[in-house]
Amino acid sequence: MNKITKKKKIFLAVDAFLILLLVFLDQFTKHLAVVHLQDKPAYTIINGVLELNFLKNSGAAFGMLQNQKVFFVLVAILILLIIAYVLFRLPDDKKYNILHILLVFIASGAAGNMIDRIKNDYVVDFIYFVLINFPIFNVADIYVTVATFVFVFLFLFYYKESDFNFLSFKQHNKFREFK
Repeated sequence: MNKITKKKKIFLAVDAFLILLLVFLDQFTKHLAVVHLQDKPAYTIINGVLELNFLKNSGAAFGMLQNQKVFFVLVAILILLIIAYVLFRLPDDKKYNILHILLVFIASGAAGNMIDRIKNDYVVDFIYFVLINFPIFNVADIYVTVATFVFVFLFLFYYKESDFNFLSFKQHNKFREFK
């Protein structure tokens, strides 16, 4: 078992603090949307481009899988457990700092939308790009989408497969069997 260094404890504490902060920000923006946008016409920010438009979303992206609360909550819990495992195992090497940030954003988005599903049976969405008729979304969705895009980019062009050996379940022994 790996010993948890002081540096690792600091990283994990910062990760936890940032997740709480980002989830609070997401929940606060959703609260503002409920108070100021629910049962009201869309609020135009940039005419023909961007609106704030309240929507109760009981499905996933693009309205898929409507009314599957238990499924979504279980998936969010699984994602959060995997992210916790990876954050715990992540080496405290400088080249992994960006992964801490990306995983924190993905965890925050998953937690923010999970809270909505548990509390309301739906997710509060309110940001609408009129220009491209993009589905209405929220701050948690931004966290997940942007962080996932950057993660995929880094995985394809920056990190090597061997950079993720720390996730292996195999025990790396210094003593090998003699042939």
